[in-house]
Amino acid sequence: MNAAIQTAAVEPVSGVEIFVPLNKLKKSPKNARKVPHSEATIEALAGSIQHKGMIQNLVIEPEVREDGSPTGCYLVTAGEGRRLAQLLRAKRKQIKKTQPVRCYLDTENDPAEISLDENVTREAMHPADQFERFRELSENKGWGAEEIGARFGVSVNVVKQRLRLGAVSPKLLQVYRENGLTLDQLMAFAIAEDHARQEQVFENLHYNREPWIIRRDMTAGNVPASDRRAAFVGIDAYVEAGGTIIRDLFSDDSGGFFEDAGLLDMLAVEKLREIAGEVKGEGWKWAEAHIDYPHAYGFRRFYPQPVALSDEDEARFEAASVEYDQLVEGYDSLDEMPEDVAAKVAALDAEIDAISAKRSAYDPLVIANGGVFVILNHDGAARIERGFVRPGDEALADPQPEPGAEGDVMTGEDEQPEEGDEDVQEIGEEDEEPGKPISDSLTRDLSAYRTLALRVALGERPDLAMIALTHTLTAQLFYSYAEAGCLEVRPTVTPLGSHADGIDDTALAARASEAHEAWAERMPRDVADLWGFVVGLDEERRTALLAHCASRTVNALRLPWDRKARALQTADRLATALALDVAKDWTPTVDSYLGRVTKAHIVEAVTEGVSEDAARRIADMKKPDMAEAAEQLLAGTGWLPAALRTPGPEQAEVVETEGTGAEVQPSDAEAPPSKAEDGEVSYAVAAE
Repeated sequence: MNAAIQTAAVEPVSGVEIFVPLNKLKKSPKNARKVPHSEATIEALAGSIQHKGMIQNLVIEPEVREDGSPTGCYLVTAGEGRRLAQLLRAKRKQIKKTQPVRCYLDTENDPAEISLDENVTREAMHPADQFERFRELSENKGWGAEEIGARFGVSVNVVKQRLRLGAVSPKLLQVYRENGLTLDQLMAFAIAEDHARQEQVFENLHYNREPWIIRRDMTAGNVPASDRRAAFVGIDAYVEAGGTIIRDLFSDDSGGFFEDAGLLDMLAVEKLREIAGEVKGEGWKWAEAHIDYPHAYGFRRFYPQPVALSDEDEARFEAASVEYDQLVEGYDSLDEMPEDVAAKVAALDAEIDAISAKRSAYDPLVIANGGVFVILNHDGAARIERGFVRPGDEALADPQPEPGAEGDVMTGEDEQPEEGDEDVQEIGEEDEEPGKPISDSLTRDLSAYRTLALRVALGERPDLAMIALTHTLTAQLFYSYAEAGCLEVRPTVTPLGSHADGIDDTALAARASEAHEAWAERMPRDVADLWGFVVGLDEERRTALLAHCASRTVNALRLPWDRKARALQTADRLATALALDVAKDWTPTVDSYLGRVTKAHIVEAVTEGVSEDAARRIADMKKPDMAEAAEQLLAGTGWLPAALRTPGPEQAEVVETEGTGAEVQPSDAEAPPSKAEDGEVSYAVAAE
């Protein structure tokens, strides 16, 4: 052994290196650090020592008793973290507890000052230098994140983060060194490794350099993993097709971003076409795949009709239901059941569903001449819409004669004969044609009296009025037969897709569509059987059907060319009565509101929804940045613009009073044309 290095058995001399057994080293009571080292720091030191040994000696002094005699142990003046790291290695059986540790003996300097000096008189390397050195280890030595992490005692994720930061454009790393960027901003740029894109986004930044704005701009052309297309295709299929997933290693990116939107669209359509091909195998004439609903205007839609189960299926359904109920009795969920019982319950449940599906089916003619749309639902699942028939195939799919065929005479108001042209038989004139039908004039005469009698009688029977109204609306909304009912009530269903982009793909639209389809599947195939169907419903279900039909006709659109103040007032009263809360299904985003209003409106929204302070913080931003910031601030607040708010009962009463006026109004028959507030002439409707 070198003469300059002495063993612990010899009287120590200050200023020399000695090797001391690990179990003879203790923490100095004069150590300046009172807050202990973190576990991560000790782990890092242990990893470093394991692979590279002790780079720096411990500084020690002998431990002495009160009488000044040595105890044989040494106090660590500087290097307590390295001592703890060696103890951790010994605990893991990597070294022995008696492992010699190289130390520097110092008995001349004040131990407290040495400890303070070691912790104060130093400067950590700049993080940018650290990031680049990690990247060089990976590129020059071929080490992966696992190897680097083991050699430096840090987690694989930390290494990946440092490697990603080291791969940022050198230009931006230099700006970071010069304090022109914060670490959070640099991490936002690191979401993608395209240096040109990073520099382009940096050059386009204004004074507002929030990390979330940088991330937004860096991923502007990418598709988030939360998108319905991404959920439908899946990461594995996208990557297998050559796509790249961009991951944000510094925040919760909810699965990252799909870099190639075009590839994702192609894969989604291909997958939808595969499903369409399978569905077409059911016998349909055609099946089309679309990402968005194609709005099949002009297509008539048919729904499955009730089908009676065979005696065998009925018996099996009953037996399976009884067995199912017996097995699940006493359990709240499948998780509580024994494995074999849970498997049997699942099998019975599937069998019951399969038999139940046989209770309705499409008419073979509809299948042979109709088709299917396979579209991508808002939640990323394939949505199959069956039963559409093109206009040219409608006669083949529904060969029933239309009302008016086979000799039925249908005369409209526009076809009434001119006065004096009626075929009127004079009194006393001899009937030369015994088989001749009564004249059209007389037929109208008699039917007018019958119509009047029906009106009076129906007005005295609210129960039958409800049936007749429900029948009339249902015939037109489900069968497109305006002439199937005898009430002159014409429901109008205004499509909303042309007024609000994407509204047909929302969860709220899906709820409306599901409700309509649920009723449609229960309707009789022939509209002639509809009256009996409506009469056969109990009062609760008949009322529910009427409510559904009425709901389809609601129109509260505010259009610049369509002045209808009274209708909109009624819509407000209806919303109040329903306690309508649009915030459950609508949130203010850049696309839905904030990007389409002025900066003043954005500030007003944040003031109302969050606070005045929050509004002041974004008041000086550019409009695009302001809209993005406002979207994040308003998320989850329930704030709504005035057009979506529901008036309270007091407000509704004020609106109603303003609409009717306080003065006594003339009767409907006496009321002259009046000038409405919007400048249009409004006419009172006279009672018959």
